[in-house]
Amino acid sequence: MKSDIINIDSLGNGFAGAVEETAKVAAYAQLDEQETRYLKLITEEILSLLRSVTGEIKANFGIENEGKSFQIHVSTTTTLDDFVRSDLLSSATSGKNEFAKGFFGAIRDMIDQAFTPEGNRGDSISSDEEADLAGREFKDADWDGYERSVLRHLADNVKIGIRGNRVEAIVYKKF
Repeated sequence: MKSDIINIDSLGNGFAGAVEETAKVAAYAQLDEQETRYLKLITEEILSLLRSVTGEIKANFGIENEGKSFQIHVSTTTTLDDFVRSDLLSSATSGKNEFAKGFFGAIRDMIDQAFTPEGNRGDSISSDEEADLAGREFKDADWDGYERSVLRHLADNVKIGIRGNRVEAIVYKKF
């Protein structure tokens, strides 16, 4: 079964619809209450992960199943820099770009990487600011990877494909 496609944006529109659609597919597949909760949590976490890493999201969500095997599909177009690209690929089970398969896929991926701008996470500070902060310990305020750890624990496989500024995530779960 293939679900309806749900449009999701950074303002939260569609997020609840994606979770509801997941619940419908779970009911169709006759999952028990705990399995349904897990599948809904996986849906919430992949959507949160993409939003956390990319900063904004305008995505399409869909879920497919065959028996008790599920594939959650999320695709989005976003502005990528090398940090965002790295964070996304590190969320994949393999850590690799799924679109970089085969000779031409690998060549295209190398070209995409060459034209991916370097990110700036605000690491550069003036020498005056550095002197004021000397001796203090600060925790990194960037994304903490919570969604990634939940997905790794619950999902069987997470695949991330990046081509240009297009990102596709597929999460696999079999109950």
